[in-house]
This record gives sequence, structure tokens and C-alpha cells, in this order.
Amino acid sequence: MSQIDGLPPLRAVIAAHDLQAKKALGQNFLLDLNLTARIARAAGDLTGSDVIEVGPGPGGLTRGLLAEGARKVLAIEKDPRCLPALAEIAAAYPGRLQVIGGDALQVDPLAHLTPPIRIVANLPYNVGTELLVRWLTPARWPPFWTTLTLMFQKEVAERIVARPGTKAYGRLALLAQWRADARIVLTLPPSAFTPPPKIESAVVHLTALAEPRFPAPAKTLERVVAAAFNQRRKMLRAALKSLDPQIESRLERLGIAPTARAEEIGLEAFCTLARDLDPAGA
Repeated sequence: MSQIDGLPPLRAVIAAHDLQAKKALGQNFLLDLNLTARIARAAGDLTGSDVIEVGPGPGGLTRGLLAEGARKVLAIEKDPRCLPALAEIAAAYPGRLQVIGGDALQVDPLAHLTPPIRIVANLPYNVGTELLVRWLTPARWPPFWTTLTLMFQKEVAERIVARPGTKAYGRLALLAQWRADARIVLTLPPSAFTPPPKIESAVVHLTALAEPRFPAPAKTLERVVAAAFNQRRKMLRAALKSLDPQIESRLERLGIAPTARAEEIGLEAFCTLARDLDPAGA
């Protein structure tokens, strides 16, 4: 890819700009341009979409997204050291890369992009889960994005796609699978990164559904799921008592076993309970 875009290899970019990854920023740079191209392709056909990238670092994935035909890339980078390297990429792709220096938690991407919008990112480890939850729980659905293609620690990726009855099943699985199709599309070893993390990483691709799988008031469902998995080993009647002192009889009426534990309950049952607790919001 470096031959296609005429830009130097990423190791040369890092050396030229003295970009050593900072642990405090959750940085682990992916330097193999073949891998960044694979991640970009995993996001689907980018030619008719604008793309948000969070934490581009020296720009390996950014280059992959542009080379794969993204209409426009909005790269949000908190580390000012990376901005000169990203400016070089912007110069090589005139009018197609906009770089914003700042915190992705504070930036409104809709002010800069035109739908359809995809989000593709090797997320910094320290904010990845928080960003995912924000993207999955907007005030209105469908969301502004059509797909998310995101890299996480492998154990986080497994939690997103987990099924009931498994150890990884929990809040992330329910929030993701309620409103999206989620699957792991790529696994990467620690050696793919600089510096190498201690664990494997994985890329998850999520496609937004037009409507949630089951109707439920979003805020109430979030509260139910959070309470249920806050103390995983407790039976539901104990874990959910803070939501309703009569939760046991409510669960029985809905056909949900009060003695069951959260990891044994499927998405439909959680949505049914949320509707019952907040019928006006459903």
C-alpha cells in the first residue's frame, strides 16, 4: 500500500516524527499496512460512505481506508504528536481526509460528515468500551452510523458477540445484539502491534438494524441489564430488587425464573421485563 499512495512505511513515519506509543493514551500502533488494508476491507464497500476513525495514530488504518475508496475520512486524534504525520496523509489525498485534534468523546461528527457514515477504528484500549456503548445507545434509533468495524482486546470482542449461558455473556452482548448484528471478522496476535500488548486483539463488525430485535424502552433496558449483571452470581430476584421491591412476583408473572442468574437469560426476556417495568416508554 505504501507504493500505491506514495507515502513511506509506517516505521519510517514513526521514526521521522518520534512517535513512541504512549501507554497513558492506550496506544498500540498497527504497522503492517497489509493488515490495516484487511481491516478497511472488513468494513465493506467504502466508496459511497464517509468514515469516522478514532485514534488514527501515525495513520496506518487511515491510509487503508482512503486506499479502499472511502469518500471522506474524519480522523479524531487526541495525541498532538501524531497530527503532522496525519497532515502528510491529508496532502496525499486532497479533500478526502479531515483531521481533528481532540477527544472523540467531545467531538460531534455529524457537523463534519454526510450520511451514510461508517465508523472504523483501532480504538485506544482505555476508551474503546465507553465509545462503543455510546454508539449503541443514542437517544434515537436508527443511529447516525450504518456499521461499526472496531478493534478491541480479544476478550472484549468476545463479550460483544457472546451468547446466553457463556462466561463472556453480559451487558455488552445485550446492548450490541439488541440493535445490531455483531460478528468477529479478524483476530490479530500481539506481535502485529508496536509495542506488542500482552493479549490478542480482534476486530468486530456490527451492522445497525433498522429496528431493535425486540421492543423495549432503551433507558429502562440499560438499567435492567446493568443491575442484573452487576452481581452476576446472584439470582435475578436479588440482583433486580433495587428496581422493584416486588420483582419476584413480577418475574414469575412474566414467565422468567426468579432463581435464574443473569447469564442464563436471553435478550427477549430482558426486553419483556423492561417493557413491563416501563410500559409508557415502550
